[in-house]
Amino acid sequence: MAAVIASIEINAPVEKVFAYAIDPANLSAWQENVVSASQEGELAVGGKVITVRRVGKREQPMTMEFTSYDAPHSWSMRGVDGPVRPLVDTRVEPTAVGSRVTVELDFEGRGIGKLLVPLLVKPETRKGLPRNLALLKKNLEA
Repeated sequence: MAAVIASIEINAPVEKVFAYAIDPANLSAWQENVVSASQEGELAVGGKVITVRRVGKREQPMTMEFTSYDAPHSWSMRGVDGPVRPLVDTRVEPTAVGSRVTVELDFEGRGIGKLLVPLLVKPETRKGLPRNLALLKKNLEA
């Protein structure tokens, strides 16, 4: 099953978009299922972001590790725990009126996660990722 990819144009400069989108303090403001987020180490390769996400009626902690970091243009992260481990590539590119954010999101399933990814996780991601990018745009253009 292919990765989920979504893009949005935002009327704000690349530097502002990158700084806002990558800051763990802002994640719950533009990602619908994030309850809280904190940083472990630097926002750089090897650094980690720990989020608590609402999954149905439960709250699930998830640790993501930076695998690439090229401010203010792109970053990649991978999940390091749990049965469903996201693989995220984010690009912020300049446009004539601001920036284009493109997120490519895939998942590795471990154990029960192998069943959850195609049945639940990817279908929800196809709906949720565009909504999250719309929130990002709304917050940055406000």
